[in-house]
Amino acid sequence: QSQLVESGGGLVQPGGSLRLSCAASGFTLDYFAIGWFRQAPGKEREGVSCISSSGDSTTYVESVKGRFTSSRDNAKNTVYLRMNSLKAEDTAVYYCATDYRLYGCDLEDLREYDFWGQGTQVTVSS
Repeated sequence: QSQLVESGGGLVQPGGSLRLSCAASGFTLDYFAIGWFRQAPGKEREGVSCISSSGDSTTYVESVKGRFTSSRDNAKNTVYLRMNSLKAEDTAVYYCATDYRLYGCDLEDLREYDFWGQGTQVTVSS
């Protein structure tokens, strides 16, 4: 059975850091770009970051540039989102999702992402 499982969320104080993981089982992530998305209560799901299948290309939404970093370890079939200098407005459920493409990645159209994890809660609060 194919699965994507996010982990690493939790409660952190403003200015703190977390590293989210997105681990795949039952299939290889080698040919997939991976997107990170988040959804806060009462808000639409938004793209946060994506990373190409090879890891040589990343994209970030403006609000997280310079604070978040996507990376991947294809040998471990896992993608990571390092989040530094966290703010209260980063509070949301974070999801990872796959986009079958060989080059680049794109956050514009969520419909390009067809397989999603269950999400992990990130709460930034003092």
